[in-house]
Amino acid sequence: MATIIHQHDKRIGVTYAYESISHWDKDKKQSRSKRKLIGIVDSQTGEIKPTSQTKRKESEMPDSSDANVAYLSARRTFYGATYLFDCIGKISGLEDDLKACFPHNYKQMLSIAYFLILEDKNPLNRFPKWSKLHTHPHGETITSQRSSDMFAEITESQRLQFFRHQARRRAENEYWAYDTTSISSYSEMLRQVSFGNNKDHDKLPQINLALLYGETSCMPFYYRKLSGKISDVSTVKQLIRDMDFMGYKKIKLVMDRGFYREKNINDLLSEHLKFLIGVKLSLKYVYKELEATRESIREWTNFMPDKEAYGITIPIWWKHTQARPYKKDEVIGRRRMYLHLYYDPIKALEDEKDFTKLICRLYNELETGNRVPSNEAQYAKYFDVSTTPVRA
Repeated sequence: MATIIHQHDKRIGVTYAYESISHWDKDKKQSRSKRKLIGIVDSQTGEIKPTSQTKRKESEMPDSSDANVAYLSARRTFYGATYLFDCIGKISGLEDDLKACFPHNYKQMLSIAYFLILEDKNPLNRFPKWSKLHTHPHGETITSQRSSDMFAEITESQRLQFFRHQARRRAENEYWAYDTTSISSYSEMLRQVSFGNNKDHDKLPQINLALLYGETSCMPFYYRKLSGKISDVSTVKQLIRDMDFMGYKKIKLVMDRGFYREKNINDLLSEHLKFLIGVKLSLKYVYKELEATRESIREWTNFMPDKEAYGITIPIWWKHTQARPYKKDEVIGRRRMYLHLYYDPIKALEDEKDFTKLICRLYNELETGNRVPSNEAQYAKYFDVSTTPVRA
């Protein structure tokens, strides 16, 4: 006896129709049944549409646009790292800011950024292969030419607008660390590539990249390409111009001593910007205060347990000069600043040990007569060398 049985597959939302034929099993002495798939049940009409277990010709295959025909496809992609980037983009507000500034391309930008992070050594022409193996915001492949066109379409106004959005998220809560790096290049087409003070000591022309990022979040939100021959001290003026144009307020900058110059200090003070900058110990006013506090800085009241070092803050007066272009003169006044001095006893011991090793090595070179030409300046600095004639 044959009956029709319906069985619903929850995984793909399809109901199958089976023909069940009952028969008597003499060996087991019980009723058994055999099932045969005869079709798919239409969810609207209840009609059973036959299926075939044999291969059909391509012309006989059902149209994929038919909503009643179900297909099951499988694909394996990597999602762990890109899921992490998705979360970072949402929590940091990066995705929202990109969407606000680049509404048509922000997903492509995120996908390219994911690729550049995960495939550090691969060029963008490898993106199509990477796209097939990874889940990413754009979800489709991006050709190398399309990525180049997209980057070329970014205007200066859009770039600065994005900087403004990102800066608003960090202006109130953290210091802004500012620094530059040099990137060597073999290119002969980039106008800003030129020879300069190469930080990596490569004998190649370079391009400088100035970067501003949050001290707590470690998230960059401002950059500017600079000519390779521009020094660090010359970039502060451009930074001040950009911050003024973008309307940054309540700024707290942190810079290393490579940016220290009297004019930079005056410019930062004129713009009423808060800043912390490293200075050289050889400066007269620094050396003066250092000598005056050399003994007292090591008192226990000046010890900072969290830093495992001693520290002292001294108020000083800075001779501030501000140019007035409209009157073609300068206004000279005094501004109060604070000099922070620190002493690390562990580093002091290591420096003393290294210095003693240097002196011993130089002494042995002089005593044995194996002088090194590159050490001649140090011989003259640390030793008085005299030659006694050999007696007959």
